[in-house]
Amino acid sequence: MPIPRIAAIHDLSGFGRCSLTVALPILSAMGTQCCPLPTAFLSTHTGGFQGFTFLDMTNEMPKVAAHWKSLNLQFDAIYSGFLGSVRQIGLVEKFIRDFRQPGTLTVVDPVMGDHGEVYRTYTPDMCAGMVRLARLADVITPNLTEAALLLGLPFGALPSPGETVERLSLGGRRSVVLTGVSMSPGMTGAMCFDAKTGRAEAVQTDYIAHEFHGTGDVFASVLTGALVQGRKLTDAAMLSAKFVRACAERTAAADLPMREGVEFEPLLGYLTGGTR
Repeated sequence: MPIPRIAAIHDLSGFGRCSLTVALPILSAMGTQCCPLPTAFLSTHTGGFQGFTFLDMTNEMPKVAAHWKSLNLQFDAIYSGFLGSVRQIGLVEKFIRDFRQPGTLTVVDPVMGDHGEVYRTYTPDMCAGMVRLARLADVITPNLTEAALLLGLPFGALPSPGETVERLSLGGRRSVVLTGVSMSPGMTGAMCFDAKTGRAEAVQTDYIAHEFHGTGDVFASVLTGALVQGRKLTDAAMLSAKFVRACAERTAAADLPMREGVEFEPLLGYLTGGTR
């Protein structure tokens, strides 16, 4: 049997570990074929760098999708992340409708903001578009800020993590992995709602007191790979949380610049069944 195939719709930064430079190696290490559909090419990611170049790939996206469709390509999963415009959001909606088949897993990381703030590139129309796109997902992976945006609530008005994921599940129709959730001091992880079981459950691991760019992309990529492998949602989320913790721990110990992201490459064996 061919290995699972995943369409990854993200931007590509030449330097800085995030988006496709994270998704490609992680999903490959987890035994899947990652097929990238770049939304943009940047010389570096935008966090902590000045003067970066930006090449918008919006006009190429439908051409790529049309060629893939002509080849009758089929995907076991579709995985989207940061998007740059309302039009791109619409193109991803169309891609999902065109390529989704029975059994195709659709994961939407609704990247819109963090720390209670919307990213400066995101307009109200884009946020509304992301809400529509997320309705097509089997699994969404918002952080707390994005959860508030999806629910139309002020950042400080979110209910408990368990109630938040249940409300985000659209009446139990989609699974939710709410990231950045701490259930006790010194711990962090996620609250999960599994649409298959109808249950909410937290996964927690030790908190590393450093923040690095791209950890959300690492988490969502591992989660997608684990779900395609057939792991249940909470097991996939725990693997993701532990891998991010291990990467953050290694990166903090090496005192590497935050803007470069986490040094995950030496730890890929953790995802292939090898030793760390």
